Amino acid sequence: MAPMDLPGLPDGLTARPLTTADAAGVHAAIAAEEVVDLGEAEMTLEDVVADWQRPSYDIASSTVGVLDGDLLVGYADLAGPDTAYTAVLPSHQGRGIGTALAHWLQRAARERGSTTIGTQVPEGSAADRLMADLGYRLRWTAWDLELPEGHEIEPPALRDGSTLRDATEADRAAAWTLVEDAFLEWSDRERHSLEDWGALVWGRPGFEPWNLRLLFSPAGELVGVTHVHLTGDSGYVARVAVRADHRGRGLSRTLLVDAFARAREHGAVRCYLSTDTRAGARAIYERVGMVVTSTWVNRAIDL
Repeated sequence: MAPMDLPGLPDGLTARPLTTADAAGVHAAIAAEEVVDLGEAEMTLEDVVADWQRPSYDIASSTVGVLDGDLLVGYADLAGPDTAYTAVLPSHQGRGIGTALAHWLQRAARERGSTTIGTQVPEGSAADRLMADLGYRLRWTAWDLELPEGHEIEPPALRDGSTLRDATEADRAAAWTLVEDAFLEWSDRERHSLEDWGALVWGRPGFEPWNLRLLFSPAGELVGVTHVHLTGDSGYVARVAVRADHRGRGLSRTLLVDAFARAREHGAVRCYLSTDTRAGARAIYERVGMVVTSTWVNRAIDL
C-alpha cells in the first residue's frame, strides 16, 4: 500500500491506508491501550475483522495506519458517518500521533458530508484527555457491567407456550428487524443493512448457532433477541432487545439469564455487557446483580 501524507506526524514515522492484513497489528494497539486504561484487554481480533468485513465498508478509504519501521504504532478508522476508532501504542503516546489522527478523521468525515465526528474511550484515559483538549464535547457516558463470578440470576418462569431457541438462517431477517427497531428508538444513526448487521453477528469469526438466541411468545411471535459470544473466557452479550409492546414483563431478564447460561455452557467464567445513558438500561442490569467494571465517555466535535 502506497504511503500517504499525514500532516503533523513526527519525524521518522510513516502513514498509509490499512489492509485486512493489518488486523492483528490494529488489535495489538487497541489491546495495549486497554491494558493501560482498564487493566485488561477487552477488544478481540474477531471484533476488528467483523467490523471491517461489512459490505458497505471500504478499508482503503476509511483508515490510516502510522508505522515506525514495520511496526504499526497507531491507527484511525472512520467506521461510520460520525463514528471513529483510534489507538496509539502507549510507548508512542505524547508525540502528537493522536492529534494527527484526530485531524485526519475530521477531514475525512467532512469530505463525506458529515457534520460531527466522535469516538468512545475509557473515562480519564490519555485519549479522553486529548479529545477534551482538542475541543471534543461529551455526547454520552457508557459502562461495562459484569455478572460477578458465581453469581446466579434467578430465572423468571417463561409463560406457558413461550419458547427460547437458537436462530436459524430463516430467522435472521426477523431478528435484525427487531434489534434495529429497538436500538433505533434511542440511537441517532441510520439503520444498519441486513448485510452489515449480519457481518457483525453470523459473519463474525467463530460464530456458532447458540450466539443468536430468539424468544417467541405463546402466539409464536418473535418478541426478544440476544446476540452473545465468547471473548476469551468471558461471555459477552453484544445485543439484547425486546419488542416494544412486550416490555415490562421481565423478558429482558429472561433473555439475560439464558444468554449467560449458554455462555457458561460453552466455557465462560465471566459474563458482561455494555450499555450507555441513551438506552437507560443500567438500572435493569444492576437489579439482577451486575456491577460496573469500567466507565467510558463518547466525545464528539462538530465539523
